Amino acid sequence: MKRATLVLAEDHTPIADQLQALLGEEFDVLAVVAHGHALVKAVRRWQPDAVVTDIGMPGMDGMQAVREFLKDRPDTPVVFVTVHDDPVLARRALSLGKGYVLKASAGEELIDALRQVLQGGYFVSPALGKLDAIMG
Repeated sequence: MKRATLVLAEDHTPIADQLQALLGEEFDVLAVVAHGHALVKAVRRWQPDAVVTDIGMPGMDGMQAVREFLKDRPDTPVVFVTVHDDPVLARRALSLGKGYVLKASAGEELIDALRQVLQGGYFVSPALGKLDAIMG
């Protein structure tokens, strides 16, 4: 069975290394980048099955980058991984992507989030509450 492919965007190297190791157990991580401009280039080059990105990155942030590459690849599922537990920010992110995972629980939730979004579903860290409440 073919493993799904990913591009990972995270500007803090130790966190990027941890996420890459976690994701590499089940997915093929094609590229790891540290800012939004590099994310857009990597998605266009590698055409991954899904994207995992931080929101807060230098220069172009994760949401700006997703907005940009979705112009070319509108069906690419995106999971945002972030420290921000703000439901308003989660709602904004989910208007672009399909998953919102808090970094504090990424070890337990990120693989499940990717499985769900790759099958067309949505995922929000349970710590944020119910998806329908967040989506309003």
